[in-house]
Amino acid sequence: MTDPELTAERGHGSGVWASIRTERAALAADLAELTEAQWATPSLCAGLTVREVLAHLTAGASLNTVRWLAGVIRCRFDFDKQVAVRLAEQLGADPAETLARFRHIVPSTTKPPLPAIAMLGETLVHGEDIRRPLGIRHAHPIDVVTRVAEYYQGSDMVVVAKKRVAGLRLAANDGTFTTGSGPVVSGPTLALVMAMTGRAAYCDDLEGDGVDILRGRCGTA
Repeated sequence: MTDPELTAERGHGSGVWASIRTERAALAADLAELTEAQWATPSLCAGLTVREVLAHLTAGASLNTVRWLAGVIRCRFDFDKQVAVRLAEQLGADPAETLARFRHIVPSTTKPPLPAIAMLGETLVHGEDIRRPLGIRHAHPIDVVTRVAEYYQGSDMVVVAKKRVAGLRLAANDGTFTTGSGPVVSGPTLALVMAMTGRAAYCDDLEGDGVDILRGRCGTA
C-alpha cells in the first residue's frame, strides 16, 4: 500500500465501514422494484448489465485475502478472469437471487487486500454505474463523497484515477474537495469522482477548461 493510501485508511477509521453499510443498504432499496428489463440494462461498466455489476459488488464483499489470492492463482494471475469468475459465482439464478445475495453482504466487513476506503469507493462508484442508466438519483452525504474523492485523487489502485486527473485542477461546487493545478474542472463532487474513475457520462455535469481533457482520458486504463 502506498503512503497516501495508508494515510487515507488510518485517517478515516472505522467510520468508513458504517458508510459502506449505509451505501449498500440504500442501493439495495433503490433496486427492490426493478423489472426484468431494468435488470438487463447496460450499466456504465462496459460490457456489464445492472445485474452483473451488483453481483460484482457482492463478490468483492465476499472475498477475504486468502480467497482472493487463491482465485488469482487459480486464474494464473489473470485479474480480469478472476473478476469474471467471482461475478458469475454471485449472479444467482435470477435477479431476485442476485439482489438477495447483495442484501446478505450489506453488513459484511470482508474484503480483498484493499483499504476499507477503496471498498467505499467501489460501493459508491458501482452504485452510480447502476443508478444513472436507470434514471435513479440518490443523495449521497457530501462528507462521504468528499472522502472518496480525496482517496481517488491520490490512488491508482484498482482503478486509475490519480493518473487520469494529473495536470488538472478539480474543484467541487457543493463541498470542500479541491486538488491539483492546471485547467479547471468544476462541478458536483459526485460527478468529479465518477469522471476521475473514467465515467465519461459524468463529464456532462462538469464545467471548465479542463473538462474536455478529462473526458478524453475517460475509458482509458
